[in-house]
Amino acid sequence: MNLRHWLVLTAAAALAAGAACSRGDRESAAEESAAAEGGIAMDLIREEFGVLPDGRTVQAYSLVNKNGLKARLIDYGATLVELIVPDKDGRFGDIVLGFDDLEGYLKSSPYFGCIVGRYGNRIAKGRFTLDGVEYALATNNGANHLHGGLVGFDKVLWTAEPVAVGGGHGVRFGYLSPDGEEGYPGNLRVTVTYLLTDANELSIRYEAETDKATPVNLTHHSYFNLAGAGNGDILGHEIRLFAPRYTPVDDGLIPTGEIAPVAGTPFDFTKPAAIGARIAEVPGGYDHNFVLESGGGRLAPAAEVYEPAAGRVMEISTTEPGIQFYAGNFLDGTIVGKDGKAYLKHAGFCLETQHFPDSPNRTGFPSTILRPGERYESLTIHRFGAR
Repeated sequence: MNLRHWLVLTAAAALAAGAACSRGDRESAAEESAAAEGGIAMDLIREEFGVLPDGRTVQAYSLVNKNGLKARLIDYGATLVELIVPDKDGRFGDIVLGFDDLEGYLKSSPYFGCIVGRYGNRIAKGRFTLDGVEYALATNNGANHLHGGLVGFDKVLWTAEPVAVGGGHGVRFGYLSPDGEEGYPGNLRVTVTYLLTDANELSIRYEAETDKATPVNLTHHSYFNLAGAGNGDILGHEIRLFAPRYTPVDDGLIPTGEIAPVAGTPFDFTKPAAIGARIAEVPGGYDHNFVLESGGGRLAPAAEVYEPAAGRVMEISTTEPGIQFYAGNFLDGTIVGKDGKAYLKHAGFCLETQHFPDSPNRTGFPSTILRPGERYESLTIHRFGAR
């Protein structure tokens, strides 16, 4: 593939001002203007990743920080396809599951690395009532609606533009979800901005506006393996969740409505514990929403994961009130990913920062309804290290 380097900020001030004006986001505008005035300039590598069946080209965007960390993104699904970080000995490795080419993401991806929406996670029976009107959504997980439906945000081509904010550089993806898409009301305009910083942080900022009231719950769906993608299972990873409570589920993984304490259960990760230590006590394995002690609304710690062999550490902070911990229970070896490696059961784990599943049907859960004139804003930061 031919590589072309974009000089991201040759006209940095114009780019920052134009992008900020279109978003109406004063905080981001100030950050981008400061970056432009500081004279930051860097290269962003863009290359063709593949071609969709309708002939549109999918592009890949590679970001590298001064420490050698690399994030590679594609505009199909606003998907993170590579995340290369060092281990305790300084050896670099890719820690996210995925595919070497576009075909895998089109045919067999279980949401590897993508943005899911309008509603991440499940809505019971694909139905909810809003302002007295019942809406029927696409059902794609048995009788339930999952991750935005049959053609969610993971299966669309987003617009993309380079950005620089503060000490980071990245890509802003945009998508206009039309009124009625997958059954949702309102035209929803979404932007998702990935930024890589020299502090070894990958941040994901979500923003959205609508012209009709609608549920919104956006999240990122990477499957991580800190030993390296395809290098065994994740059961030996040690995880800590800043979550004293969780939402129990029924057999269809729909919350019962209860918010229960984790103390004395296999869901207690308030102190670090191996993923595999008590997983056999959980029917089907971990695929549950944990209620963060911060309550959401401010950036606060959500999770820490440590892989003893490679020594890699991932810390997650978020403004969301919950985090879905999924241990790759449904991987079964039928998916062959990067370098021809089959992804067996528990080959990766997900930590999806979010509002709670089925919130449109649960008045006791934090609301996920976005109304005209309001702005959906969410921020999640992944920080990487080793010990």
